Amino acid sequence: MAGSGEGRGWLYKIGGGGAVVAVGMFGHHALPLWLAAACLGLGGLAVVFGSCEAMIKSVEGVGKRVGWNPFVAGTMAGLASNVPELVMLGFVLAAAPRVGFIVTCLTLHVGALAFGLYSGFLPRDATGHARLPEPLVKISTDLFAAAAGVFLGTGLVMLMLRTFSAGDHGGEGLGAADLYVLGAALLFVQIVATLELVKRFSSDEPEEAHDGPPPVAPPSWGTIAGFGAIGLATSVLGGHAVGDFADILVEALDEAGYPEMVGALLLSVFASAGAFAMIVTSHANKMYDVALASAAGQVSQVPFVVLPVALILLAILAQTGVIPTASSGAILPIDLETTSVMLLAFPPMLMLWKAVQDDGQVSWVETAAMICVFGIVIYLLAVHG
Repeated sequence: MAGSGEGRGWLYKIGGGGAVVAVGMFGHHALPLWLAAACLGLGGLAVVFGSCEAMIKSVEGVGKRVGWNPFVAGTMAGLASNVPELVMLGFVLAAAPRVGFIVTCLTLHVGALAFGLYSGFLPRDATGHARLPEPLVKISTDLFAAAAGVFLGTGLVMLMLRTFSAGDHGGEGLGAADLYVLGAALLFVQIVATLELVKRFSSDEPEEAHDGPPPVAPPSWGTIAGFGAIGLATSVLGGHAVGDFADILVEALDEAGYPEMVGALLLSVFASAGAFAMIVTSHANKMYDVALASAAGQVSQVPFVVLPVALILLAILAQTGVIPTASSGAILPIDLETTSVMLLAFPPMLMLWKAVQDDGQVSWVETAAMICVFGIVIYLLAVHG
C-alpha cells in the first residue's frame, strides 16, 4: 500500500511527526515545558497533514470506484477530517464544558474566514470570477441559510431566557433535554443533506476519449480501506497531540492575563487543523474541487456535525457525573460569551449564503467582503473578550 498513489511523503509525515509527538509525550519530565509543547504541536500537525493525505487517497479511490465527482469525494473526506477535531473537543468539553462550547462556535468563524481567504486562490476567468461547483451552490447554500437561522434563533432565545429568568432553569442555562433536542435536530439536517448530495450530485461526467496510455485502474477496496483506516487512526493521534499543545498554550495565555476569548480562538484554530490540512494538501495537488469542498465543509459541518455532537456530549457528560451542573439543572450556562458566539455566527452565515447563492460564482469584491466581515468579527471577539 505504501507504493500506491504518488510518493510516500504522507508516510514520512506520519512517521516523523509521530516520533516528535512521542518525544513530547514521554520526555516531558526531562524537557522544558515549552519544548515538550512545541514537539506536541509541530509533531501533531505533521501527523494530521499525513493523515489527511492518506484520507485523500482513500476518498480518491472510492470516487473512482463508485463514480463520485471530486467535490462529493472531497465533502466525504471533509466529514472524515472532523475526527481529530471531535477527539480534541471531547477532551476540552470534559475539562471545561463552557469553554468547549465557545470553542465549537468559534470554529465556525475560523472556518468562514478560511473559506473567504481560500476563495482568493481559486482559478478565475477573464472577468475575475471563480465558478463554484453546482453542489456547493445548490446544497451548501441551503445549509448556510439553515445555520444562520439556527444561530440567530437560538441566540435570541438564550438572550430572552437570561433577560427574563424564564424557562425550566430560570434562565441560568440549557438543560439535558434542550441539548439532546438541538443536537438531534442538527444532525438530522446533515444526514438529509449528505444523502441528497450523493443522490443528486455524486455522478462524475464521463471522460472524453483521448489518445495515449489507458487510464490507471482504480485501487482495490482493501487498499482504499487501508488508507482510510490509517488516515482515521493517525488523525486521532495527531488531533490529540495538537489538543494537548493547545491546552498548554491556552493555560499560559490565561496566566499571562489574556482574555478568555483569545485562548478559545486559538483552540478553535488548532481544532480545525485537519480541515486546513485537507485544504492545503488538495490545493497543492491541484485538486481544487476537493479543497473547495473541504473549505465549504469546514463551515457547513460545524453547525450540523461538530456542534450537535458537542451538545449531545455535554448532556451525556453531565448525566454521567463527569461535569457538574447548576443547582437548577442547567448544563450549558447562558452568559455574555456563550450568547455572543451564537448571535455573531449569524452574519458570516448570511454573508456566505449571499456570496455563493446569487450567481454561483465568487468575485473579488465578494472575496474582499467575506474576509472583511469574518475578520472584523474575530478581531472584536479577540480584543474585547
